[in-house]
Amino acid sequence: MARRNGHDKLDRVAREGEVERRDGLARTSGARVMLAGLDWPDSDAWETRDSLDELARLAETAGGTVVGRTAQRREHPDPATFFGRGKVAELADARAGRGEPAAHPSEPYDLLVVDAALSPVQQRNLEQRIDGPVVDRPGLIIEIFGQRASTREARLQVELARLEYLLPRLSGAWSHLERQVGGIGARGGPGEKQIELDRRQVRDRVAAVKREIAQVRAHRARGRVARREGPPLVALVGYTNAGKSSLMNRLTGAGVTAEDKLFATLDPTTRRMGLPGGGYAVVSDTVGFIQNLPPQLIAAFRATLEELQEADLLLHVVDVAHPRASEQQRAVREILGELGLVDKPTLLVLNKCDLLSGPLGAASVAEADEEDAVVVSAVTSFGIGALRARIARRLGEAVREVEVDLPFSEGRLVALFRREGFLIHEEHRARGTRLHGHLPERLLPTFRRAGHVRELETNSAPGWR
Repeated sequence: MARRNGHDKLDRVAREGEVERRDGLARTSGARVMLAGLDWPDSDAWETRDSLDELARLAETAGGTVVGRTAQRREHPDPATFFGRGKVAELADARAGRGEPAAHPSEPYDLLVVDAALSPVQQRNLEQRIDGPVVDRPGLIIEIFGQRASTREARLQVELARLEYLLPRLSGAWSHLERQVGGIGARGGPGEKQIELDRRQVRDRVAAVKREIAQVRAHRARGRVARREGPPLVALVGYTNAGKSSLMNRLTGAGVTAEDKLFATLDPTTRRMGLPGGGYAVVSDTVGFIQNLPPQLIAAFRATLEELQEADLLLHVVDVAHPRASEQQRAVREILGELGLVDKPTLLVLNKCDLLSGPLGAASVAEADEEDAVVVSAVTSFGIGALRARIARRLGEAVREVEVDLPFSEGRLVALFRREGFLIHEEHRARGTRLHGHLPERLLPTFRRAGHVRELETNSAPGWR
């Protein structure tokens, strides 16, 4: 009971520390949102516009209603308030319903959403200057993940990200107490004491959540070991809302949630997919990526993204109809690089070709030819057959049907074959054990060093039997 009370207290601390900033958007459907960003001198106007468009979709996904947007051209963000003094005054007037700012909001706004990662100081100062709540892009994404998390693992990972995001921002939670005792510089006042208590409690909860995630991670690892005795794993990756879940439904016939919303999928979903020639594979859908994904979320979801480490093939799904498809594709590759997956066998899938026509459609086909990609539509089924065939060929390159003769002393390799491959037949002979089945190509040198390996001529039907 004591632990539960402590957890309740921690939840209250988080609410009190971010009450308007979090509740105004994440818990109040229809909150009036103002979007604001910087227009960098070395960027084009359309880049700023498209970034704010994406931010608007994020705000709407979280339940907000965008009533205005604005951008300020600056070479560098102001270290104290991110925006310059004039833009901050303009935002304060717009929130209070005064003046006529360049953003032209249709009505006073409740919440300012900034298209960048703010420092705790910038966030706190902005809130004081506009007399209202401010959330930055990472905070908004964390809130959306919190809304979408449905399993214990996802909820733990989101809580970890939220706590680590909250920790450096706790000083603003009790500023009202500091002001009552003579200002922020006063030492030893109730505000300072409360901040230290809260920080200690948040750190304790972070440690507890990490322990719980480690337990879930161990359970998931055991499941992966068991699964490696079965079919190969194909994992879907891509920018959020690229159509991964719709593509998975088309490939597997599964009823995975597929919504026209950002981050519709958080928890990895696994389904079986038939391959040409009679084999089959397992397909896993994973959380979508986005530009400037908060580092707290990358770290927190690393356990879930470990699913990608075990994949025999990644399908990088791109919304080819999106005006920023190239930038989104690059953002996904950068995150894969951070996860150490840049060299993983990958097949590029250009989805949503049904939304293209004329020269754009022809360009997507040309791009597919150049990058060895497949053009598909998860909605109309166009290209799905070609995609299945391409997956089968790629898996066939990575998996070999073999007959292996091992001496009895190599029981370790017999266990490895059972664990990492798919065993069709095992026979004990006079001089050792003969194994027949499918092995990942990467393991063939290991078995050749210990015994005799004969590759069979039946690889035209790739996938595990």
